[in-house]
Amino acid sequence: MKPYRAYLFDLDGTVYRGNKPIPEAVMALREMTERGAHIAFLTNNSSMTPEQVATKLRAMGVPADPEQVVTSSLVTAAALREEMPGASVYAIGEEGLLAALRSAGCRFDDERPDVVVVGIDRRLTYEKLAKAALAIQRGARFYATNPDRALPSEQGLLPGNGALLAALVTTTGVQPRVFGKPEPAFVHYALKRLGVPPQEALMVGDNGQTDIPAGARAGTDTLLVLTGVTRPEDVQALPVAPTYVAANVKEWWERVGKTGRAGSNSRTETC
Repeated sequence: MKPYRAYLFDLDGTVYRGNKPIPEAVMALREMTERGAHIAFLTNNSSMTPEQVATKLRAMGVPADPEQVVTSSLVTAAALREEMPGASVYAIGEEGLLAALRSAGCRFDDERPDVVVVGIDRRLTYEKLAKAALAIQRGARFYATNPDRALPSEQGLLPGNGALLAALVTTTGVQPRVFGKPEPAFVHYALKRLGVPPQEALMVGDNGQTDIPAGARAGTDTLLVLTGVTRPEDVQALPVAPTYVAANVKEWWERVGKTGRAGSNSRTETC
């Protein structure tokens, strides 16, 4: 097995569920950090700022700085800043998305926006959806931070941003442009910040529909952990086969990552 210089970690369902850490992931991340591994945290969850994410991780015992955190809000806002500088935006979302859009120089307009941007919003109202639908029908571009249909929590799977998008797609007939995983641009954005090429990185996640395709399409190897969305019985039917499958991050790190031995010649190694 080739050594990896960088590890790109999904968060929800991989490192924690809601506000509850996954102990095996925390232990592995601490040891990986002590060994000097380059680590970035990639989350499709658009609700928090990088500073808030890093604070949450540190409270769980995971060494983390804001500079290591890449959110779908950051990637979406960066694309808007590059492609449509000064665009007027109607945003459905929480502080993470709103802060990223402000930093990108976007102007907020809920009447005649150039772009409708949708991220997770746990205070969603019918009025917000109606304004977004009308703006899209008037010609506003339709952007989405991520397509996740479910969000892992301590109680189980909760509606994700994909559930919000479904209402608008059903109403308008317009598909959004998505910036979070499974889009490879998300991974490339993180790798550029780390200064590591794709072939020297491993994407780690719990979602076989978003995390694994994102890494594979960006050119990285991938590790699917069975601590979140994707269940063991779902693995064989995934659209993209992961390089490795493990019960959790610690299991993979102890048996493969730390030793550098995959243990078989097969492309997909189940730990």
